[in-house]
Amino acid sequence: MKKRLLSVLLAMLMVLSLAACGAKNEEPAQEPEREEDTVETPEAEAPETEPEEEPEEPADEAPEAETPVESESEKPAEKPAEKPAAPAQKPAEKPVQKPAEPATPAEKPAESQSVDLAAFYETVVSGADMPAMMQVESEMLDALYPGLSAISTNQCGVYTAMISAAVGEIALVEVKDSADVQAVKDIFQARIDYQVGDDQNPGGAWYPASIEGWKNGSRVVSNGNYIMMIALSEGADGVVNSFNALFA
Repeated sequence: MKKRLLSVLLAMLMVLSLAACGAKNEEPAQEPEREEDTVETPEAEAPETEPEEEPEEPADEAPEAETPVESESEKPAEKPAEKPAAPAQKPAEKPVQKPAEPATPAEKPAESQSVDLAAFYETVVSGADMPAMMQVESEMLDALYPGLSAISTNQCGVYTAMISAAVGEIALVEVKDSADVQAVKDIFQARIDYQVGDDQNPGGAWYPASIEGWKNGSRVVSNGNYIMMIALSEGADGVVNSFNALFA
């Protein structure tokens, strides 16, 4: 019996020893696997560090920086092209305005040619064979020359014989606007037509000799803005020549 117990104990010791050995052998087998895991982890982390090669993206941004450089180079090329165009027009306008100024002094001599109609009347009265005269004004002027007072004038003098039977009348006018020259001439001619009359209506001169004197000895002439009506039995043409000589 003792031998059997010993053999059983020995067998149990052997089993225990084998188990202990197996445990020892199994522990180192697990440790290399942990080392491999640690080795594999850096390999797994390595590819994560490699995608950090993203600095290639600024390479894409570099061509975009070049495009604005080209656009800026084109802009200054357009600006100097526009600037010389403006000064090219300024010198062209200055010489055009300067020659236009001397045109005004060319008109001055025409304006400076003024005639004193009152002084001319005095020379006519002293030189021609005219009856005693008086100046026609206000209401009497409107009656003999309707519409004349409504025209703007620089000078206006109307003189008629004091005796109605005598043929003697002179009207001298300078209008402000040359457009009124014909209107004044029409008023003067209407005065002559009224004095002469027609076959149906007797003339305003009334007497046959006076009517004949108005019919043959009346004239209407003009020079520029100056208009004259003269009615004389004799010497009307001489007064017209003197009037025209003032503007020769």
